[in-house]
Amino acid sequence: MAILVVGSVAFDTIETPSGRAERCLGGAATHFSLAASYFTDVRVIAVVGEDFTPEHEAVLTRRGIDTRGIEHTKGKSFFWSGSYLKNLNEAQTLNTELNVFQSFSPRIPAEYEDSEYLFLANIDPVLQEEVRRKMPKVKMVCGDTMNYWINDHAENLARVLKGLDGLLINDGEAKLMAKDGNLVRAAEKILSSGPKSLIVKHGEYGATAFFSERSFPSNGRVLHLPFRAPALPLAEVVDPTGAGDSFAGGFFGYLASQKELTPANFKKAMFYGGVMGSFAVERFGTDRLAQLDPKEIEERFALFRELSHLD
Repeated sequence: MAILVVGSVAFDTIETPSGRAERCLGGAATHFSLAASYFTDVRVIAVVGEDFTPEHEAVLTRRGIDTRGIEHTKGKSFFWSGSYLKNLNEAQTLNTELNVFQSFSPRIPAEYEDSEYLFLANIDPVLQEEVRRKMPKVKMVCGDTMNYWINDHAENLARVLKGLDGLLINDGEAKLMAKDGNLVRAAEKILSSGPKSLIVKHGEYGATAFFSERSFPSNGRVLHLPFRAPALPLAEVVDPTGAGDSFAGGFFGYLASQKELTPANFKKAMFYGGVMGSFAVERFGTDRLAQLDPKEIEERFALFRELSHLD
């Protein structure tokens, strides 16, 4: 089962209490792809500049990720610089250079048209809607967004939400989108606007899934209560930049590896999302995700299960 992800492949300069990393490989599509690649086949659509070398691309291809959808063009790749010195849970943006990403227009290779799963990473909702429209036969589509699109492009974003099986955002974004400071009421409002399910990320405190009567149409099951998955307490967080996208990759990658969408598989996917997010923060950039042993993933999944057991 192949996942097609559309988003950013970028370079980040990051400073945290653990140190500083210059121009490390990053971007939403990068972190998502690496995390998902441990569960299923992944295809990427993105744009990069001349500073994106074969060595950078090899970080993806060594994991079996199909990079034929990455467009190489003149100029520099998307660049972001941020600091977590004041708060590890919230980045302070120091510099953003869109560069070639400013004119990004996703092109879907013919070889990708049979993709069964689609993930719309955090990009302009106009582009998200365009890709979704061109992939009408996908089995499941999930998406992400951020404050900028919620605040300034609400009308375009509203059209995207109607076509999503799952929306993955953090708790602040959920409350902003619903204009409600109570997360439960905010989730109800968001689900009524289109997405079948809502996954709210809480950073170091885990994630919560909210369901609608449309969440599991194939088996007729309805989950009335939200489901909360834990996060693993870590002694040191080196770089939280890619945690949310890595969570999305683990979550969606696991779902794509299963034969059907069931409540049990959905809950397991939440745990695998947390597992991949916990690995991502242990090194700067993609260093940890790119070099995992599958045994490490299963061992950490067992730890997550133990965290949630009462007896």
